[in-house]
Amino acid sequence: MSNLLKHIPLFQTLDDGELAVIESLAVEKIVPRGSIILNEGDMGDALFVIASGRVKVLICDADGREIILKILGAGDFFGELSLIDKEPRSASVVALDNTTLRVLSYQGFRDCLVRSPNIATAVMTVLAKRLRDADRKISNLALMDVYGRVASTLIELAVQKEGKLIIGEKLSQQEIANMVGASREMVNRILKDLSDRGYISIESKQITILNDRLPPSF
Repeated sequence: MSNLLKHIPLFQTLDDGELAVIESLAVEKIVPRGSIILNEGDMGDALFVIASGRVKVLICDADGREIILKILGAGDFFGELSLIDKEPRSASVVALDNTTLRVLSYQGFRDCLVRSPNIATAVMTVLAKRLRDADRKISNLALMDVYGRVASTLIELAVQKEGKLIIGEKLSQQEIANMVGASREMVNRILKDLSDRGYISIESKQITILNDRLPPSF
């Protein structure tokens, strides 16, 4: 587990002794695919670190439609806000795969702060980055049309692998639609247009970006 923790921004500055403290306080939780891990509005009392698998972080609008805020995988974490204020959860989290988690309770986190105060600085740094990311996403939703939001989301999700720029997760068109606040049919049209114009290729749900200067509109 210490190897996993070293790759999480929240804990990267900690030495082996401090990581050992966290290991001793965290517990393992295994959840099957499709399970609801957190419900929006529930009281928060723990931090979750993903050891394996994937989850989606989502909210629902007034009509009950799902909006995906983020998809997280091994090494990512969620629920950190509850470690600060113990307020209700701001989003729901659902397992996309069979997922193994390490769970650090609110009290366990407080114990970590007492033993290693520099964790507080790491927490503030991570929260600041996530706030900036949220501001950027809100700006995209407010100022871009659907085409621009799809293009921006593809670039945001892209990772380098074997010399290619690919979307790290094999997402369905509905999942992409839920991330950009659009219909699946509109996303289908945009992806087809990007493919026809040579900006991306799609094979077995795997999207490869051939030209990272994706156009902002049709």
